[in-house]
Amino acid sequence: MTRSERAPLLAALATGLLLASATGALAQLPDPGMEIDLEDTALVITDPQNDFLSPDGVTWDVVGQSVTANNTVENLERLLAAAKENGMTVFISPHYYFPTDHGWKFEGALEKLMHDVGMFDRKGPLNLEGFDGSGADYLDRYKRYILDGETVIASPHKVYGPENNDLILQLRKRGIDRVILAGMSANLCTESHMREFLEQGFEVAVVTDGTAAAIVAEGDGYAAALVNFRFMANDVMTTEEAVAAIAEAAGSSQRTNE
Repeated sequence: MTRSERAPLLAALATGLLLASATGALAQLPDPGMEIDLEDTALVITDPQNDFLSPDGVTWDVVGQSVTANNTVENLERLLAAAKENGMTVFISPHYYFPTDHGWKFEGALEKLMHDVGMFDRKGPLNLEGFDGSGADYLDRYKRYILDGETVIASPHKVYGPENNDLILQLRKRGIDRVILAGMSANLCTESHMREFLEQGFEVAVVTDGTAAAIVAEGDGYAAALVNFRFMANDVMTTEEAVAAIAEAAGSSQRTNE
């Protein structure tokens, strides 16, 4: 789907895309866009883990419909492959809970749900017993990209954003100023990472079909996230557009170096 074809869908799903001006007229939001340069742009994937993306995961009953509709699993692999093929650095921000995390005295609604169902549980920070193939593990199809010795795997975030892990440090130490963002889930960890990146002075492009979210009686988390992606991110793009942009950036870099 091209940018022009996607525009009506985004407008329909995100009714707030049109803002009332002081005169009462309706104005379209601007589209700043984001230039991709392999020197300072990275792919960041949040929570590419079984509990979100596998039919055997503990949240599949609420996220499966959105994951399937967006082809999220396949699109994340396309992004990972494109980044690796074109020399773009990949960062993973995982979500783990250790036994001591279950001693928290208060929780938000989704935190409580995650703890109640044992989502992302591990035996301990230095213990990988039972990790392989667990809900906290990465999808098998992603492991050749993530465990290649070059992907930067940050320490785990604990609620939704990267404020309490080392992802920002890792990005800064690599000279990264711009981020292509995808992963799970749209209105929780992905959106929270976007917000913190923006607050920290990064440019951010969100891949809209490289994420998904829970659909429950109270609402559709994916539809809610689309509004905020469009309101705040420097750019929103499809996987097809992101893959093409990464390849174009690699071609430009090669031509510059010739």
